[in-house]
Amino acid sequence: MQIDTAERSPFNGSARPGPHDLRSIALLLDIDGTIVDMAITPGSVSVSDSLRASLLELHKRCGGALALVSGRLIRDIDNLFAPLRLPAVGGHGAEMRPTVDSPIFSRTADSIGDSLRKLVIAAAAVDPRLIVEDKTSSLAVHYRLAPHLEQPLKTKVAAIVARLGLRDLEILHGKAVIEIKSTGFSKGVAVRELMKIPPFQNRKPVFLGDDTTDETVFEILPPLGGLGYSVERNMRGANGMFGSPHDVRDWLSSLCENAGA
Repeated sequence: MQIDTAERSPFNGSARPGPHDLRSIALLLDIDGTIVDMAITPGSVSVSDSLRASLLELHKRCGGALALVSGRLIRDIDNLFAPLRLPAVGGHGAEMRPTVDSPIFSRTADSIGDSLRKLVIAAAAVDPRLIVEDKTSSLAVHYRLAPHLEQPLKTKVAAIVARLGLRDLEILHGKAVIEIKSTGFSKGVAVRELMKIPPFQNRKPVFLGDDTTDETVFEILPPLGGLGYSVERNMRGANGMFGSPHDVRDWLSSLCENAGA
């Protein structure tokens, strides 16, 4: 029987960065399933005060080069981590805020129109446990409360996109969620742009992610001399793996405790 490496150790793979690396790296952190535990609904995710404290300290120690990279919109990231405010990539790369005080730069996603919205909402209306999250630049259909509807829902969404003939759209299958977004942006493209902007410029990107929606970031790390680590499972392009979000939080905390070492 094959043993999941996550069961043997909270971290597997190449040596993870230590406190002494904070002056030369940029920490790029996915949120759901990476630094916070997955919840039944997006709105029921909670952030502990200890995690906020770790992120605030690491943001300082990295000279501001710490960013949250998420499918959530930046306004929702700010609400989730309030009162903490951090640099961020939101909406799977549709939005970017390079520094705490900079404005949010957004890309227009013309592909997500009213026809698509109405059809997706109608497809999810068959069961009240299905949740449609409208992010303007993308649509997310969550089925964590009704996992048995996964395949029928995937079939319906694919048929809707095909029927509308929207070739500039892509469908991403994440953890109990189906994301519909424009092909014009991605987390990977946004991270590559972010790394050209101070304070991220001339630093080594270190990215942590847990889902298929993070694969585009893992892909662009090698040319940037960066490192990527997956959470809970091995992922293509990752240099190592953390066993759980709890282990990630422990690591972030340890970087703060030993930051002066």
